[in-house]
Amino acid sequence: MTDAPNIAQKGAFSVEVQEGKTYWWCACGRSKRQPFCDGSHKDTGFEPVKYTAEESKKVRFCGCKHSASAPLCDGTHNRL
Repeated sequence: MTDAPNIAQKGAFSVEVQEGKTYWWCACGRSKRQPFCDGSHKDTGFEPVKYTAEESKKVRFCGCKHSASAPLCDGTHNRL
């Protein structure tokens, strides 16, 4: 188990989401399907974060895995 997530990328993942659809954001940074979970968090102590789109639009999912607004980007990657 680790206490810090892997940084998948220093920047956001821009994704078109669909209203009413649920997405599972990777919190550990290990997923090969960034920014979404592929189960790679097993035995890490991390769990994916559920995000349900309230409307169809482009959102910016956190890529550095350190956002205080997870699963969305808050610019924290600029300070890493």
